[in-house]
Amino acid sequence: MEKIQKIASFTVDHDLLSEGIYVSRIDGDVTTYDLRTRVPNAGDYMDNLTMHSVEHMFATYVRASEIGERVVYFGPMGCQTGFYLLVRNAVNEEVLEVVKRVLSKIINHSGEMFGAVRKECGNYRNLDLSSAKRECERYLNILESKENDFLYKGEKI
Repeated sequence: MEKIQKIASFTVDHDLLSEGIYVSRIDGDVTTYDLRTRVPNAGDYMDNLTMHSVEHMFATYVRASEIGERVVYFGPMGCQTGFYLLVRNAVNEEVLEVVKRVLSKIINHSGEMFGAVRKECGNYRNLDLSSAKRECERYLNILESKENDFLYKGEKI
């Protein structure tokens, strides 16, 4: 049987993770941020409607931000406890401030949900702006209530 090395995210002890923002990995000039909105394995997970709705709103706003040209990807984690944000030439503090501003923009968004029509989304009926706003408000409160050092528990700089 072929021996396959564990991917980096599987080497993090998820029982020690709390909500916050972490640097998951750095590949050349691309930093992967773990935007952890929920405590892993605690039974409180985002439903698909919420994940999908946040994805539409956050991806649109972050790509329109001052780091938009450097955003490689934004999308949900399959475990339903957060999102990944990949940024080229990232500066942690700048990314954190942009994340907070994007969350605020979503919370204060008036108008239609981005990409909520059939020709723009493969599951356009599975979107709800109020769900995205609630999740973003919850996560923004978490980010503003703690020191964010971008390190998983037990990591060292």
